[in-house]
Amino acid sequence: MVEPIFGFKCALYANYRGAVKIQKRILICITRSNWVLLGLISMLGLLLASSRFALGLILGGLIVTVNFHLLYRTLKSALSPPHLSSHHVVITKYYARFAVSGLIIFWLISGKHVDPLGLILGLSVVVLSILFATLMELKHLIFKEAT
Repeated sequence: MVEPIFGFKCALYANYRGAVKIQKRILICITRSNWVLLGLISMLGLLLASSRFALGLILGGLIVTVNFHLLYRTLKSALSPPHLSSHHVVITKYYARFAVSGLIIFWLISGKHVDPLGLILGLSVVVLSILFATLMELKHLIFKEAT
């Protein structure tokens, strides 16, 4: 018979593994839905809106999706056991990406290359992906609990 302390530790480890599994599933869903939403809003923008608005949708979506991907790569490499990075490196990379993104957005808006509303909607791609992934995971958990 297993002692309660060991049983408790095993239960904690099982919960940890379950949480990691859920986080990976959410991350995969967000990453995939970023590209799907970007493609969808790009096509809709090209078909239904002016070229400046569509370009704003496309470039805004690209900026935020690429930033999300680079953040994922930075964190993954920084937190992987063989190559643990200093938090200063992670923060520096984050602020460098933030500054470059800000300069690109400033150039796009100030040069009147894109419609600002289209750009804002394009920049919302990751937010919508996170919302979608969260709702899908809640649905998965609710129906898993129901069975």
